[in-house]
Amino acid sequence: MLGAVFHLARGAHVGFVLAREGGLALIDPAPLPPHLRLALKLGRSLERRGIAEAPGASPLERAMTRLGPSYVKFGQFLATRPDIVGMAAARDLERLQDRVPPFPQEIALKVVEQELGKPVPALFSSFSAPIAAASIAQVHKATVLDADGTQRSVAVKVMRPGVRERFAKDLQAMRFMARIVHALLPDAERLRPREVVEILARSVTMEMDFRLEAAAMSELAQNTAGDEDFRTPKPEWGLTARDVLTSEWIDGVRLNDRAGIVAAGHDPKALGRVVIQSFLRQAIRDGFFHADMHPGNLFVDPQSRLVAVDFGIMGRLGHAERRFLAEILLGFITRDYRRVAQVHFEAGYVPRHHSVEDFAQAIRAIGEPIHQRRADEISMAKVLTLLFDVTALFDMSTRTELVMLQKTMVVVEGVARSLDPQLDMWTGAEPVVRSWITRHLGPIGRLEGAGRAALTLSEVVSDIPDIAQRIRRIMIRLDEEGSRDTRAIERLVKLERRHAFWTTAALWAIAVGALALAFR
Repeated sequence: MLGAVFHLARGAHVGFVLAREGGLALIDPAPLPPHLRLALKLGRSLERRGIAEAPGASPLERAMTRLGPSYVKFGQFLATRPDIVGMAAARDLERLQDRVPPFPQEIALKVVEQELGKPVPALFSSFSAPIAAASIAQVHKATVLDADGTQRSVAVKVMRPGVRERFAKDLQAMRFMARIVHALLPDAERLRPREVVEILARSVTMEMDFRLEAAAMSELAQNTAGDEDFRTPKPEWGLTARDVLTSEWIDGVRLNDRAGIVAAGHDPKALGRVVIQSFLRQAIRDGFFHADMHPGNLFVDPQSRLVAVDFGIMGRLGHAERRFLAEILLGFITRDYRRVAQVHFEAGYVPRHHSVEDFAQAIRAIGEPIHQRRADEISMAKVLTLLFDVTALFDMSTRTELVMLQKTMVVVEGVARSLDPQLDMWTGAEPVVRSWITRHLGPIGRLEGAGRAALTLSEVVSDIPDIAQRIRRIMIRLDEEGSRDTRAIERLVKLERRHAFWTTAALWAIAVGALALAFR
């Protein structure tokens, strides 16, 4: 009971802050029932005078900042989900800055010693005051001494004390408010408020274990090891624990410092091309991409290589999603709109009761205008946004991984264009897209697909003896127990025969599918 009262009070406080900062203005009253339209009208009456004309931060940005770190994180998460909050709100939330005052140095040292099990002087030759701080952690610069006596600089990320408990309380309040929203407005379930909170909870839980961030850093480094123009810092596993992450220190110029990039002798135009191609390689080639590539997380090192940091938010794409992305990008580049439409149907994203030709016509309405404009005027991210808008008319279900990809591409394109305003995004993307399609949809890729199908076939075949033995043991046990239920035994015999029939049919289907894939 007390918990419900606390959550209700917290929910009322959130509503009051949203109202005061003008955040309720983004809610469309048209679909609301009369009682909620009245509540919205009363809430809007609480707006501070002149708030609509106030310069600077947007209403949602101000409200989330006032509500505290948990809500800043929640707002940043919702910025990646325009399918839930709408594009206008997502754009507002993109500007949220997760910056808070650092916590005391002595507390950071205590956390490091508790997590790593040794005094700080035994672990590091030097350990600086915090150089950056956010709601979850802060970063220190330190040095370590190698076995040969060489000193190396490292970055040490330290978890903010009490952050888990604070986030846990706020998440409970968010869960309560999501249930209230569902009870008062069942139609809002299409926005999945309860699911959104649970996704946020899982995301924050993973972000608060620095061992998982180190693993993401390591995986991305392994995937991009052969890329000459991109790299990631290496984690120091021996100096990493749940609340402490130690990694290679990056000396470089941030990508939001264009003047510094030019002064250091780097080519901004070449760097802009590297930004877009590195992201597409991660997404299409590797299926594992940095999903928070804003300029503050990107550097250029003295060798003119792009370096990414902060791996708390990552995205994954399966083989089907990577093929989908590659083929639709190539389809727009080559103006093959029917192929773009067909890919949607092959991936199962658009229900079969729709016409491929009608869908291709809708896609042509997106694609043709871009070929009437200069290459540097065409936004790849905008094309994808329009594509997702059109697919909604054809009952395409929301794909969370594709929404995250699209939002990341918006950020990446903005970074690339800030370096080179005349950048031709499509020319930069084409080599990456064509390379993947040639490799995976050409003869070698088809043979590899047939090999995967054959492996699945062999796994099914190897399971047949085990299944047969299990059925035999059941029949023996029934016989040993003296069962006179002949119908039960007959059912088991029929089950075994039916299983054998369907298993054989499945094996033939897999074999035919493998051959079709290999020689299509």
